[in-house]
Amino acid sequence: MGKQRLIDKVAIVTGAGQGIGEGIASVFAEEGAKVVVATRTEKNGSEMVEKIKQAGGEALLVVVDVGDENSARDIVEATIAAYGRVDIMVHNAASFLMGAIEDYTEEDMETAFSVNLKACFRLTAACIPHFKKQKSGRILITSSVTGPRVAYQGLSYYAASKSGVNGFIRNAALELARDGITVNGIEPGYIRTAAMELLTDEEGIKKMEYYIPAGHLGDPKDIAYAMLFLATEEARYITGQTIVVDGGSTLPESPTCMDELNTK
Repeated sequence: MGKQRLIDKVAIVTGAGQGIGEGIASVFAEEGAKVVVATRTEKNGSEMVEKIKQAGGEALLVVVDVGDENSARDIVEATIAAYGRVDIMVHNAASFLMGAIEDYTEEDMETAFSVNLKACFRLTAACIPHFKKQKSGRILITSSVTGPRVAYQGLSYYAASKSGVNGFIRNAALELARDGITVNGIEPGYIRTAAMELLTDEEGIKKMEYYIPAGHLGDPKDIAYAMLFLATEEARYITGQTIVVDGGSTLPESPTCMDELNTK
């Protein structure tokens, strides 16, 4: 088990059935939090809950699509019914659509923005009454380096939605600061997840790693540990900020910088 920095805290984690969300849920549970595993896929969510319980933690499964406008209310109501409070809300679930701008449909755009951005508003609004009552709360959001800092061909809607997420973080932080509520985010770079492995093969991953100063893809727990810090009392005076966790991938001015680094 961890250092129990989240003992007696109740944390909602969306997209907790796999990838980065699984890493966050695992680390938070290790640190003593009761974790609400909110995920669209019941099989993944059930496995995550069982894994947490087998490790001695406590977890609740809520099967939900965060792109649905009623999902936030359902998640928070289930959390309050089970535990009587909520202390941390992590919105991590994401829609990752690739394709040329001219090929996108209105349905694609609505999915990307509903899951990635609109859910930030819905989940935050659903948690605010409980946070205000407690005079404390942590809102944590998984953003991305794609959009706020860099661009990637074929990811225009994803990038736009994540840029919106960063704007939401700053404005929500200002609005909620006097209520003892902090709002922060993490901008992941290339993280090795099952979804990443579906996008490319080992050769493709090696090419990515060539251009990462750290020399390798990140692990979901690299994001989780940054989230953990922002969820603890140590981060009580931090709000409206995002932390880039990318192994330095956004640092090089051009690819030639990495050519020079890799030949040393």
